[in-house]
Amino acid sequence: MPKQVDYESRRRRIAEAVCLLADAHGPEGVSMRDVAARAQVSLGAVQRCFRSKGEMLRFAVGHVGDRVTERVRARLAASPAQSAATALGCAVDEIALLRVEHRAEARIWLAFVAQAAVSEPLAGPLRSGYAALQDLLVCLISEAAEGSWADVGATPPDPRREARTLLALADGLTTQVLIGHLAEGQAEEVLDAHLSGLWERLGATTDPRRVG
Repeated sequence: MPKQVDYESRRRRIAEAVCLLADAHGPEGVSMRDVAARAQVSLGAVQRCFRSKGEMLRFAVGHVGDRVTERVRARLAASPAQSAATALGCAVDEIALLRVEHRAEARIWLAFVAQAAVSEPLAGPLRSGYAALQDLLVCLISEAAEGSWADVGATPPDPRREARTLLALADGLTTQVLIGHLAEGQAEEVLDAHLSGLWERLGATTDPRRVG
C-alpha cells in the first residue's frame, strides 16, 4: 500500500526551513535546494509542495504570521476568565516580539518585511497577517470598552483606530529592540504607558498594563 503523505505538515516543515535560512541569509538568499537540505526532504518533495521559490516564500510569510496569531489566541484561551485589560496586554506582549526567545522570529519577520517592500507578491501575505492581528486587537479593545460610554452621552474612541495605533507601536518597538536602540525593558515601559493611556481614553475602569 503506498505511503500516505501529509502535504500540509510537509509544507509547514518546509516553511520552518525557509524561516531558518531567511534568518541567516535573507529571503533573497533562500534556494529550494538549500531548503530541501535543511528540511531533510528531497528537492522533488519541495517542488511537489511549491511550484516556485516565490510560492514557497509567500507560504513561509503566512506561516510566520499564523504562528504569532495562533500563539496569541492560545495564550488568551489558556486564561478564559481574565479581564479584557489583561487579555489585551497579553496579546500585545506576543505581537511585539520583544522577549529574547522571540528574537529570531522578529528577525525573520522583519527580513520578510524588507523584501516585501520591493516585492508585491510577498507584501500580500504580510498585509493579511497584519489585518488578522489588527482585527484581534479591535475585538479586545471593543470588549474592554463595552459599557464604559453607555451613560456618558459622548462618542467613544474608535476601536479600529486605536488598534491600528497599537499595532504600529508594537511593530515599531520590535524593530528598535532588534537593532539595539531600545532595551527590552525600555520597550515594555513604552507599551505599558500607551496601554494605560488607551484605557483612560476608553473610559475603562481596569488597568490594561501587560501581565508577564
